[in-house]
Amino acid sequence: MTSPACGVMIFATDQSMQPVELAREVETRGLDSLFVPEHTHIPLDTHSPFFPDGKVPPPYLRTYDPFVVLGACAAVTERIRLGTGICLVSQRHPITLAKEVATVDRLSNGRFIFGIGAGWNKPEIENHGVEFEQRWKVVRERILAMKTIWSEDEPEFHGEYVDFAPMWSYPKPVQPGGPPIWIGANSKYVADRVAEYADGWIPVGGRAGGASVEQLREACAKRGRKAEDITLALFYPPLDEATVREQVAAGYSHLIFGLPSAPRDEVLPVLDQVAALARRLRD
Repeated sequence: MTSPACGVMIFATDQSMQPVELAREVETRGLDSLFVPEHTHIPLDTHSPFFPDGKVPPPYLRTYDPFVVLGACAAVTERIRLGTGICLVSQRHPITLAKEVATVDRLSNGRFIFGIGAGWNKPEIENHGVEFEQRWKVVRERILAMKTIWSEDEPEFHGEYVDFAPMWSYPKPVQPGGPPIWIGANSKYVADRVAEYADGWIPVGGRAGGASVEQLREACAKRGRKAEDITLALFYPPLDEATVREQVAAGYSHLIFGLPSAPRDEVLPVLDQVAALARRLRD
């Protein structure tokens, strides 16, 4: 069995460990990646089944902008992959986002992973002018438009949600055609979305959903893609070696462990546990 890549994810905020310092610590411990999520804002009328008590956890209210964070982390690291976990594409303009992605990819010398999603927070999404029920259609078209921007010198795109005439947009990403796109979702619809326009799948471990690895393989076959070309990653696997080895045996090749959104003295002990587990998986 091939050893998996092992990384971490943190809600980087103004109250958590400084993310630039964390990036150095991740690289020093021989881990493979650092991911950060985003929320542009949290409306006061937010409701979610993810929070049974009805309260939104404080880190969701205070997240840094992920591209500023990852650009800073790129400057102090040389090896680890840096990713959005996830970027809410439904809340960003594709022309601006294409440049942000390309910039971080160049600053990191091609180490960026573009984790994406459509979002779960209805009022947050709709504050950006996107209808909640249309969010995945919007995400799909924005991704296709960005791929055009990254790969063509004079890109143009004409769709239902994105429309622009021929233009110039530089820099282009270091990674040809743009960085790998990993979709973060657990629903039954994600398999076909990954097979159509993405390069990887990053479900949240343990969260209910209709998606499966077998569905993804079937979707790839229908679209003429090789399932082995799709990266199977996993958010929030447990720090339990037996369970993790089962997940690796099922095909997951990049494990992204959760860190507490907390100060250094709370984060580093968990980071040490992740590093120790990663070493055992490599033995």
